[in-house]
Amino acid sequence: MKTKMLTTALTLSLAAGVAYADVPASQAARLGADLTPTGAEKAGSRSGVAAWTGRAIDGSSLLSGWDGGALPNPMSDSALYTVTASNASQYDSQLTVGQKAMLATYPDTYKMNVYKSNRTCTYPDFVYKAAKRNATVGKVVDGGNGISEAIMAGPFPIPNSALEIVWNHTLRYRGERIARDFNYAAPTVGGDYVLTYTRDEVVFPYSNAQNQRAEDLNNISIYFVAYTSAPARRAGNVVLVHETLNMAKEGRKAWTYSPGTRRVRRAPNIAYDNPLTNGDGLATSDQYDGYNGAPDRYDWTVVGKQEKLSIQNNYQVNLTPSSDMLKSGHANQDPVRYEMRRQWVVEGNLKGSARHIYAKRVLRMDEDSGQMTAGELYDGRGELWRVQEVGQAPDYRPEAHTCWTTGGEWSYDLLAGRYIALQLKSGRPANAVTGLERLTPDYYTPANVRRLGR
Repeated sequence: MKTKMLTTALTLSLAAGVAYADVPASQAARLGADLTPTGAEKAGSRSGVAAWTGRAIDGSSLLSGWDGGALPNPMSDSALYTVTASNASQYDSQLTVGQKAMLATYPDTYKMNVYKSNRTCTYPDFVYKAAKRNATVGKVVDGGNGISEAIMAGPFPIPNSALEIVWNHTLRYRGERIARDFNYAAPTVGGDYVLTYTRDEVVFPYSNAQNQRAEDLNNISIYFVAYTSAPARRAGNVVLVHETLNMAKEGRKAWTYSPGTRRVRRAPNIAYDNPLTNGDGLATSDQYDGYNGAPDRYDWTVVGKQEKLSIQNNYQVNLTPSSDMLKSGHANQDPVRYEMRRQWVVEGNLKGSARHIYAKRVLRMDEDSGQMTAGELYDGRGELWRVQEVGQAPDYRPEAHTCWTTGGEWSYDLLAGRYIALQLKSGRPANAVTGLERLTPDYYTPANVRRLGR
């Protein structure tokens, strides 16, 4: 009953809330009490959502003798049940709209192996401390295009609007610096594909402990560079992005380098619904990481908090060879792990004055991490067009201690019968989180982009 009352109260508050502001101290006091330090409900549920205990994965024994590749899988349990097209009606309340569509589109091959819920997302204490402060000072400003005062953790641990939930995803804690090696692939209808080898190197000034508030960031929340090393026809291409914190003051700044022209060019088109780099036309720029960029082209509303199956603790996908993962129509579902989770669900409807190929998008945010873990994308006719699934697998190394996406990312085009797989880690080294002191703002310049391309 307590959980139901809490969920109802939060949902009503969000549905009615239009104030983009902090919460009173009496509400912030719930953090670490009935709410987790980052604002999720601690309690479990009858549908199978586990209670949050605050215990992180102890991977010390697994890391003994570890070779530096994908992290060992700490989950050794067996699936509780498998959802298929033939039994989906039994689990209807547990399934998202997108999952139902995938089961209907691929009735003979698509399935969902469901495991016991394990809420393994935890953060360092300094993130919890920041979240406590953010609750009482964080504000959305300039019509939702920027934030004020908050720093380090999700800016709105107790959200009052759909926009605040979107910002919690955009600014969730991911460490201060990271370098990732991974593959993309966009299989044809017949299942043929070519792996694209990519490395990105990211700095999150928002997560730098030297900064005390959002106003200290010189309006830059993320420095991002990605360069491609294979296949040969794409090798040497580089993308550089300076993501702005208040997009009403200045939009995203981006540059590209092409070895064919040997020139660095400004790239204002790397945003919104322009095609995702290396995406074969199957996804938009703002689909990367589930959702990214300025929220200004949509009117955002809260659907509510729902308990649905979500890809969680998805370590086995990273250990599965790409040749086994990438199949015709959809990824191999055998190693994919689903668990029951609570999600904040927000809906974005395209503003009448704005342009985007998606007339509506539904984002489903994991309550523990703030990370978008699933979504549905609709065309101008109101028909479901693409389905997103984003896997989580917390990085349990002590030097990392983050919850964000390391468990694969997929965007399924229901009309084309194709998909793009992002962040494939099989055969690639684990994300680097130390030894990255060279990643300073001086590294993220057009001149350096030219050097990287060469």
